[in-house]
Amino acid sequence: MGFVRRSVPPVLLSCLLLTGCSSASPSGSAASGKGGAPAAGPSGTGAPAGAAKIPVGAGPQKTYTVQRQPAAGSCRYRYEKGEPREDPACTPGATSPAVTQTTLASTICRSGGYTKGIRPPETVTGQEKRANAASYKYTGRLGDAEYDHLISLELGGDPNDARNLWVEPPDPAHRAGSGVNNRKDPVESKLHTAVCSGKVTLRAAQQAIVNDWTTALSKLGLPPS
Repeated sequence: MGFVRRSVPPVLLSCLLLTGCSSASPSGSAASGKGGAPAAGPSGTGAPAGAAKIPVGAGPQKTYTVQRQPAAGSCRYRYEKGEPREDPACTPGATSPAVTQTTLASTICRSGGYTKGIRPPETVTGQEKRANAASYKYTGRLGDAEYDHLISLELGGDPNDARNLWVEPPDPAHRAGSGVNNRKDPVESKLHTAVCSGKVTLRAAQQAIVNDWTTALSKLGLPPS
């Protein structure tokens, strides 16, 4: 029996002669950037892909208790152009479950303020601050150091999780005895404004602070403080 010759449709023949036909849909290719990655949106609108998950704390409490701090001498400060940074092993940050992208209007962005009603009392934080100073081997004046929320309360940080609090030394230009005055504070305020105005997402702002507060604004495409 002779072989039956079948004709190959021109469209299929063209595909076979090329290196291969893409299986991606037109809509998928239009939304892709280089290397097939999603096309970038507006600067700073979301957290970077693959970013480490930030721990979640207990959130605001009716009654706060003194939290156990890392062992004395176990934490090390890092410095970026003289500005103090936390030890990520001791202070990775922690978020409040009460503050999410969908609850902004009723929490950190609400009219009349939010942080005053959830802040732990000094009777609690004072003890924690002294213990945390020992954790970081801080020997300067405690009155010049801030017991700082790494992720600030105005950015949805947990109020009293030990992972979100550290004794932040004063800035290099700080005058001894003049009290707390850190450059991190205006960075947090700018991020809060950006979150509440919709310029950046809550998660992106939190992640930027955890990664490096000294570069948080520039990484999100925001003007310096």
